[in-house]
Amino acid sequence: MIHQRFQRSYRRWFYPLISLVVALSIWVGQPLASQAFSWADLLLRGIQVVQLSSLNDRQEIALGQQINEEITGSQVRLVRDSRITNYVNQVGQRLAAKSDRPNIRYTFQVVDADSINAFATMGGFVYVHRGLLKAADNEAQLASVMGHEIGHIAARHAIKQMREKSIAQGLLGVAGLDRSTAVNIGVQLALNLPNSRKDEYEADQRGLATLGRSGYAQSQMAAFMQKLVTSRSAPTFLSNHPAASDRVVRLRQLAQQNPTSGTDGQNSADYRSRVQGV
Repeated sequence: MIHQRFQRSYRRWFYPLISLVVALSIWVGQPLASQAFSWADLLLRGIQVVQLSSLNDRQEIALGQQINEEITGSQVRLVRDSRITNYVNQVGQRLAAKSDRPNIRYTFQVVDADSINAFATMGGFVYVHRGLLKAADNEAQLASVMGHEIGHIAARHAIKQMREKSIAQGLLGVAGLDRSTAVNIGVQLALNLPNSRKDEYEADQRGLATLGRSGYAQSQMAAFMQKLVTSRSAPTFLSNHPAASDRVVRLRQLAQQNPTSGTDGQNSADYRSRVQGV
Protein backbone atom coordinates (compact mmCIF):
# COMPACT_ATOMS: atom_id res chain seq x y z
CA MET A 1 0.00 0.00 0.00
CA ILE A 2 2.83 2.41 0.91
CA HIS A 3 4.57 1.48 -2.32
CA GLN A 4 1.39 2.23 -4.34
CA ARG A 5 0.98 5.62 -2.67
CA PHE A 6 4.60 6.42 -3.46
CA GLN A 7 4.07 5.51 -7.13
CA ARG A 8 1.00 7.77 -7.40
CA SER A 9 2.85 10.64 -5.74
CA TYR A 10 5.84 10.03 -8.00
CA ARG A 11 3.72 10.29 -11.14
CA ARG A 12 2.08 13.52 -9.98
CA TRP A 13 5.34 15.44 -9.92
CA PHE A 14 7.62 13.48 -12.26
CA TYR A 15 5.81 14.01 -15.59
CA PRO A 16 5.16 17.75 -15.16
CA LEU A 17 8.84 18.08 -14.18
CA ILE A 18 9.92 16.32 -17.38
CA SER A 19 7.76 18.69 -19.44
CA LEU A 20 9.31 21.71 -17.71
CA VAL A 21 12.85 20.40 -18.22
CA VAL A 22 12.23 19.86 -21.93
CA ALA A 23 10.69 23.33 -22.25
CA LEU A 24 13.68 24.88 -20.48
CA SER A 25 16.14 22.97 -22.64
CA ILE A 26 14.43 24.22 -25.78
CA TRP A 27 14.40 27.78 -24.44
CA VAL A 28 18.10 27.69 -23.51
CA GLY A 29 18.96 26.44 -26.98
CA GLN A 30 17.28 29.39 -28.68
CA PRO A 31 19.07 32.61 -29.70
CA LEU A 32 19.05 35.33 -27.02
CA ALA A 33 16.72 37.50 -29.10
CA SER A 34 13.91 34.97 -28.65
CA GLN A 35 14.30 34.52 -24.87
CA ALA A 36 11.81 37.18 -23.79
CA PHE A 37 9.65 34.70 -21.87
CA SER A 38 8.56 34.91 -18.27
CA TRP A 39 8.63 31.87 -15.98
CA ALA A 40 4.84 31.73 -16.35
CA ASP A 41 5.26 31.52 -20.12
CA LEU A 42 7.79 28.72 -19.77
CA LEU A 43 5.49 26.78 -17.48
CA LEU A 44 2.62 27.25 -19.92
CA ARG A 45 4.82 26.10 -22.78
CA GLY A 46 5.58 22.96 -20.81
CA ILE A 47 1.98 21.92 -20.18
CA GLN A 48 0.02 23.46 -23.05
CA VAL A 49 0.23 20.26 -25.07
CA VAL A 50 -2.21 18.68 -22.65
CA GLN A 51 -4.24 21.78 -21.90
CA LEU A 52 -4.99 23.17 -25.38
CA SER A 53 -8.26 21.29 -25.69
CA SER A 54 -9.32 22.16 -22.14
CA LEU A 55 -8.31 25.77 -21.59
CA ASN A 56 -10.22 27.47 -18.82
CA ASP A 57 -12.26 30.57 -19.58
CA ARG A 58 -9.55 32.98 -18.46
CA GLN A 59 -6.89 31.37 -20.65
CA GLU A 60 -9.23 31.18 -23.64
CA ILE A 61 -10.23 34.84 -23.34
CA ALA A 62 -6.58 35.91 -23.06
CA LEU A 63 -5.64 33.96 -26.19
CA GLY A 64 -8.75 35.23 -27.99
CA GLN A 65 -7.78 38.80 -27.10
CA GLN A 66 -4.37 38.34 -28.71
CA ILE A 67 -5.96 36.84 -31.83
CA ASN A 68 -8.42 39.72 -31.97
CA GLU A 69 -5.61 42.29 -31.68
CA GLU A 70 -3.87 40.69 -34.65
CA ILE A 71 -7.07 40.51 -36.72
CA THR A 72 -8.13 44.09 -36.07
CA GLY A 73 -4.60 45.43 -36.16
CA SER A 74 -3.51 44.13 -39.54
CA GLN A 75 -6.12 41.89 -41.15
CA VAL A 76 -9.40 43.82 -41.28
CA ARG A 77 -10.63 47.41 -41.01
CA LEU A 78 -13.42 48.10 -38.56
CA VAL A 79 -16.41 50.41 -39.01
CA ARG A 80 -15.94 53.43 -36.73
CA ASP A 81 -19.55 54.64 -36.81
CA SER A 82 -20.56 54.34 -33.15
CA ARG A 83 -24.27 54.31 -34.04
CA ILE A 84 -23.83 51.13 -36.12
CA THR A 85 -21.39 49.41 -33.78
CA ASN A 86 -23.55 50.15 -30.74
CA TYR A 87 -26.60 48.71 -32.49
CA VAL A 88 -24.79 45.50 -33.46
CA ASN A 89 -23.41 45.20 -29.94
CA GLN A 90 -26.89 45.66 -28.50
CA VAL A 91 -28.24 42.80 -30.61
CA GLY A 92 -25.21 40.66 -29.79
CA GLN A 93 -25.38 41.18 -26.04
CA ARG A 94 -29.07 40.32 -26.05
CA LEU A 95 -28.20 37.01 -27.72
CA ALA A 96 -25.11 36.33 -25.59
CA ALA A 97 -27.13 36.64 -22.37
CA LYS A 98 -29.38 33.79 -23.55
CA SER A 99 -26.69 31.67 -25.15
CA ASP A 100 -25.30 28.33 -24.01
CA ARG A 101 -22.28 30.17 -22.63
CA PRO A 102 -23.40 33.46 -21.08
CA ASN A 103 -20.65 33.64 -18.45
CA ILE A 104 -17.92 35.18 -20.62
CA ARG A 105 -17.63 38.69 -22.01
CA TYR A 106 -18.55 38.99 -25.68
CA THR A 107 -17.17 41.59 -28.07
CA PHE A 108 -19.07 42.39 -31.28
CA GLN A 109 -17.34 44.33 -34.05
CA VAL A 110 -18.37 45.46 -37.54
CA VAL A 111 -15.88 44.88 -40.35
CA ASP A 112 -15.76 47.57 -43.02
CA ALA A 113 -16.26 45.26 -46.01
CA ASP A 114 -19.09 44.86 -48.53
CA SER A 115 -18.90 41.06 -48.56
CA ILE A 116 -21.69 39.13 -46.86
CA ASN A 117 -19.80 37.44 -44.09
CA ALA A 118 -19.47 36.88 -40.35
CA PHE A 119 -16.97 34.95 -38.28
CA ALA A 120 -15.83 34.43 -34.70
CA THR A 121 -12.82 33.42 -32.67
CA MET A 122 -12.37 31.97 -29.22
CA GLY A 123 -12.96 33.99 -26.09
CA GLY A 124 -16.16 35.73 -27.20
CA PHE A 125 -15.07 37.75 -30.25
CA VAL A 126 -17.63 38.05 -33.08
CA TYR A 127 -17.17 39.95 -36.35
CA VAL A 128 -20.00 41.03 -38.68
CA HIS A 129 -19.26 42.43 -42.13
CA ARG A 130 -20.98 45.62 -43.23
CA GLY A 131 -22.26 43.74 -46.29
CA LEU A 132 -24.16 41.33 -44.06
CA LEU A 133 -25.96 44.21 -42.35
CA LYS A 134 -27.13 45.44 -45.76
CA ALA A 135 -28.17 41.97 -46.94
CA ALA A 136 -30.39 41.18 -43.94
CA ASP A 137 -34.05 42.12 -44.26
CA ASN A 138 -34.65 42.58 -40.54
CA GLU A 139 -33.05 42.38 -37.11
CA ALA A 140 -34.03 38.76 -36.58
CA GLN A 141 -32.08 37.76 -39.69
CA LEU A 142 -29.02 39.64 -38.47
CA ALA A 143 -29.45 38.05 -35.05
CA SER A 144 -29.67 34.59 -36.62
CA VAL A 145 -26.17 34.91 -38.07
CA MET A 146 -24.77 36.36 -34.88
CA GLY A 147 -26.42 33.58 -32.88
CA HIS A 148 -24.75 31.03 -35.14
CA GLU A 149 -21.32 32.58 -34.50
CA ILE A 150 -22.00 32.65 -30.76
CA GLY A 151 -22.82 28.96 -31.11
CA HIS A 152 -19.30 28.30 -32.40
CA ILE A 153 -17.87 30.08 -29.36
CA ALA A 154 -20.15 28.23 -26.96
CA ALA A 155 -19.06 24.90 -28.45
CA ARG A 156 -15.36 25.93 -28.32
CA HIS A 157 -14.91 24.94 -31.96
CA ALA A 158 -11.91 27.24 -32.51
CA ILE A 159 -9.96 25.52 -29.73
CA LYS A 160 -10.70 22.10 -31.19
CA GLN A 161 -9.66 23.26 -34.66
CA MET A 162 -6.45 24.80 -33.30
CA ARG A 163 -5.47 21.53 -31.68
CA GLU A 164 -6.27 19.52 -34.83
CA LYS A 165 -4.31 21.89 -37.07
CA SER A 166 -1.34 21.96 -34.68
CA ILE A 167 -1.20 18.17 -34.61
CA ALA A 168 -1.54 17.94 -38.40
CA GLN A 169 1.37 20.36 -38.88
CA GLY A 170 3.52 18.65 -36.27
CA LEU A 171 3.59 21.71 -34.02
CA LEU A 172 2.55 20.02 -30.79
CA GLY A 173 5.38 18.40 -28.90
CA VAL A 174 6.42 17.75 -25.33
CA ALA A 175 7.23 21.44 -24.90
CA GLY A 176 3.74 22.50 -25.97
CA LEU A 177 2.53 25.03 -28.51
CA ASP A 178 4.30 28.38 -28.72
CA ARG A 179 1.96 31.27 -27.93
CA SER A 180 2.79 33.28 -31.06
CA THR A 181 2.19 30.19 -33.18
CA ALA A 182 -1.15 29.69 -31.46
CA VAL A 183 -2.14 33.28 -32.27
CA ASN A 184 -1.15 32.85 -35.92
CA ILE A 185 -3.18 29.66 -36.19
CA GLY A 186 -6.13 31.36 -34.51
CA VAL A 187 -6.06 34.17 -37.08
CA GLN A 188 -5.94 31.66 -39.95
CA LEU A 189 -8.85 29.70 -38.51
CA ALA A 190 -10.97 32.82 -38.05
CA LEU A 191 -10.35 34.32 -41.49
CA ASN A 192 -9.75 31.47 -43.88
CA LEU A 193 -10.61 27.97 -42.76
CA PRO A 194 -14.19 26.62 -43.01
CA ASN A 195 -15.79 24.68 -40.21
CA SER A 196 -16.70 21.03 -40.59
CA ARG A 197 -20.24 19.97 -41.44
CA LYS A 198 -20.66 18.69 -37.87
CA ASP A 199 -19.54 21.99 -36.36
CA GLU A 200 -21.80 24.00 -38.66
CA TYR A 201 -24.80 21.89 -37.73
CA GLU A 202 -24.02 22.26 -34.04
CA ALA A 203 -23.62 26.05 -34.36
CA ASP A 204 -26.91 26.19 -36.26
CA GLN A 205 -28.69 24.24 -33.54
CA ARG A 206 -27.22 26.33 -30.73
CA GLY A 207 -27.84 29.55 -32.64
CA LEU A 208 -31.46 28.70 -33.33
CA ALA A 209 -32.07 27.89 -29.67
CA THR A 210 -30.38 31.15 -28.62
CA LEU A 211 -32.48 33.07 -31.12
CA GLY A 212 -35.67 31.64 -29.63
CA ARG A 213 -34.65 32.20 -26.01
CA SER A 214 -33.85 35.82 -26.89
CA GLY A 215 -37.38 36.40 -28.17
CA TYR A 216 -36.57 36.62 -31.87
CA ALA A 217 -38.58 34.87 -34.59
CA GLN A 218 -36.78 31.59 -35.25
CA SER A 219 -38.25 31.34 -38.74
CA GLN A 220 -35.96 34.13 -39.88
CA MET A 221 -32.84 32.01 -39.53
CA ALA A 222 -33.86 29.61 -42.29
CA ALA A 223 -35.46 32.45 -44.26
CA PHE A 224 -32.23 34.44 -44.41
CA MET A 225 -30.11 31.42 -45.24
CA GLN A 226 -32.54 30.49 -48.02
CA LYS A 227 -32.30 34.02 -49.40
CA LEU A 228 -28.52 33.78 -49.51
CA VAL A 229 -28.52 30.29 -51.04
CA THR A 230 -30.73 31.41 -53.91
CA SER A 231 -28.91 34.69 -54.57
CA ARG A 232 -27.12 35.15 -57.89
CA SER A 233 -23.65 34.79 -56.42
CA ALA A 234 -22.91 32.74 -53.34
CA PRO A 235 -21.89 35.11 -50.52
CA THR A 236 -18.69 34.56 -48.59
CA PHE A 237 -20.76 33.69 -45.55
CA LEU A 238 -21.97 30.49 -47.23
CA SER A 239 -19.35 29.76 -49.89
CA ASN A 240 -16.93 28.43 -47.26
CA HIS A 241 -19.62 26.66 -45.22
CA PRO A 242 -20.77 23.15 -46.19
CA ALA A 243 -24.21 21.94 -47.30
CA ALA A 244 -26.10 25.24 -47.13
CA SER A 245 -29.27 23.84 -48.72
CA ASP A 246 -29.27 20.91 -46.30
CA ARG A 247 -28.87 23.32 -43.42
CA VAL A 248 -31.96 25.27 -44.49
CA VAL A 249 -34.04 22.09 -44.40
CA ARG A 250 -32.60 21.09 -41.05
CA LEU A 251 -33.21 24.53 -39.52
CA ARG A 252 -36.86 24.41 -40.53
CA GLN A 253 -37.19 20.95 -39.01
CA LEU A 254 -35.56 22.06 -35.76
CA ALA A 255 -37.83 25.10 -35.53
CA GLN A 256 -40.90 22.87 -35.97
CA GLN A 257 -39.68 20.33 -33.43
CA ASN A 258 -38.90 22.93 -30.75
CA PRO A 259 -41.08 25.97 -31.48
CA THR A 260 -40.80 29.13 -29.42
CA SER A 261 -43.22 32.02 -29.06
CA GLY A 262 -40.73 34.74 -30.01
CA THR A 263 -41.75 37.07 -32.83
CA ASP A 264 -39.32 39.96 -32.36
CA GLY A 265 -37.11 41.43 -35.04
CA GLN A 266 -39.33 41.13 -38.12
CA ASN A 267 -40.01 44.83 -38.74
CA SER A 268 -38.03 45.62 -41.90
CA ALA A 269 -38.67 49.37 -41.81
CA ASP A 270 -37.38 49.66 -38.26
CA TYR A 271 -34.30 47.64 -39.14
CA ARG A 272 -33.52 49.78 -42.18
CA SER A 273 -33.67 52.90 -40.05
CA ARG A 274 -31.20 51.35 -37.58
CA VAL A 275 -28.62 50.41 -40.22
CA GLN A 276 -29.13 53.41 -42.49
CA GLY A 277 -25.88 54.62 -43.99
CA VAL A 278 -23.99 51.42 -43.30
